[in-house]
Amino acid sequence: MRVRAALVAAGVLLMGYAVVGGSADPDLKPAGVLLFLAGVLAGHDLVWMAALLAVGAAVARFVPRRHRPVARTAAVSAAALTVVAVPLVLGFGRPPDNPSVLPLPYGRNLAAVLLLVAGAAVAAGLAADRRRRSAGRGSGRSAAGRKQSETPGGGGPPPAGR
Repeated sequence: MRVRAALVAAGVLLMGYAVVGGSADPDLKPAGVLLFLAGVLAGHDLVWMAALLAVGAAVARFVPRRHRPVARTAAVSAAALTVVAVPLVLGFGRPPDNPSVLPLPYGRNLAAVLLLVAGAAVAAGLAADRRRRSAGRGSGRSAAGRKQSETPGGGGPPPAGR
C-alpha cells in the first residue's frame, strides 16, 4: 500500500509540474489543450480499451486457461509496440528529398520484434507446461511406496488441536 501511495504522490507531483510549466508558456491555448486531452481520453477509452477487451475475450475463448496470462501479455505488448511503430512504418514525417531522416526498414524491424514477442510467449507457455508436468510427476508416490504414517488414518501423530 505504501508503494501505491508513493506512486500516486509522484504522479500528482509530475502532473502539477506539467500544469505549472504549461501555464507559464505565453503561447498556451487552453481550449486547444482541453480539446487534445478530450481526444486522447476518447481515443483511449473508445478505441484502445475496446480493442483490449475484444482481444481479452478472444484469448479467453480460444486459449487454454493455463496459457491465458502469457497470451494476454504477449497480445498487449504486441499491440503497444505496433501502435508506437506504425508512424515509422508508414513513413510519417519522411521528406522525399532527405532519405536519411527515417533510414531504417521499420516494417521489417517491427515484424522481427513481433516475432520475438510471439517466440517469447511460446517459450514461456512451454516452460510453464514443462514445470507443470514435472511437478505432477515428482511429488506423487504410489500407495505401496508410502510410509504407514503417510497413509490415510495410519500411524502418524494426531493433528494439532484434537
